[in-house]
Amino acid sequence: MKQLMLNVLMFSLAVTLSGCGGSEDDPQPAAVTITASPQEINAPADGGTYTVSVTTTGKEWGAYSEADFITVETRNATSQQGTLTATVAGNPNTTQRTGTIVLMSGAARQTINVVQAPSEKQAYYAPEGYTLVWHDEFDKGSELNADDWTHEVKNAGWVNHELQNYVNHKTPEGSFVTEVRNGKLRINCLKENGKIYSGRVYAKVKSGWTYGYIEASIKLPKGKGTWPAFWMMPVNFRSWPADGEIDIMEEVGYHPDYVSSSLHANAHVHTNNTQVTHEMKCEGAEGEFHTYAMLWTAKNITTYVDGKVQLSYDNKGKGRDDWPYDDPFYIIFNLAWGGDWGGAQGVDENALPATMEVDYVRVFQKK
Repeated sequence: MKQLMLNVLMFSLAVTLSGCGGSEDDPQPAAVTITASPQEINAPADGGTYTVSVTTTGKEWGAYSEADFITVETRNATSQQGTLTATVAGNPNTTQRTGTIVLMSGAARQTINVVQAPSEKQAYYAPEGYTLVWHDEFDKGSELNADDWTHEVKNAGWVNHELQNYVNHKTPEGSFVTEVRNGKLRINCLKENGKIYSGRVYAKVKSGWTYGYIEASIKLPKGKGTWPAFWMMPVNFRSWPADGEIDIMEEVGYHPDYVSSSLHANAHVHTNNTQVTHEMKCEGAEGEFHTYAMLWTAKNITTYVDGKVQLSYDNKGKGRDDWPYDDPFYIIFNLAWGGDWGGAQGVDENALPATMEVDYVRVFQKK
């Protein structure tokens, strides 16, 4: 009797355990998976925008990147198939950099590797004893930083009988006269509705700098009528030429690849052919990047083209009429069309639109 009761008890326990554990044939929830195509992004130094296809077995998905040079936007993230757009900023470094994008769906994770080529921009250079105090590598956003840059707004004929209208960022039709793209500042000169539009921008117009080594890498446009310039004017301007003007680089399209530097003051000004100026051939200035620079001290101003001396002028101690260059000056980039010099041999509107590109601008001063 005791053995029978024991057998019944063991049978009941076995049935209970079987009921609690379930059958091996019962379906189990499948683990969520998420996949991406492509699984790696190889970006050039200039950066770019890339589209990635995303598929998940879950109900929704998301994506993020902790790399500060990668921004991510998702589309159709509440469905099982969607896309993400990855924007890689320009690389200012002369070394390769890497980052990742992480995809998420439930507990599933998928990583997309981003590898960006090093910049070909030359490393910072300055004479001994100088340090970088301000620069713009044009590697962030699509517009100029309003804290640093100011657009000029003036109608055609404002100066030098030039034909362009300077506008703030865009034309009335919405075309860009200035834009930041692929690590470059682009200044565009174009024709719309019978009018010529272009850009003229000032760096630190209210403060500027007094003395220093100032350098920019610039690609000049082609075409008769173009007049690109990299120059400086005084912050506390009252009258011209008494307060001075420093032209680090100018070129006119009818005389291609010949770049010049000039200094203007009461004692030397182009209106009576006494200006201090020098011109030199820079092969490939139109269509290629070259460096234009100035070393400015209380005793001398020297300008350079790709490290070669262009112009050198000493402070002769003759006073402000000859040397009004001890005050703060601000940087200017502009692309004029026509005018007294740019249009001296006429203009060719077939050259429009024309673009001046600036890779970087840097200011160094003594420590």
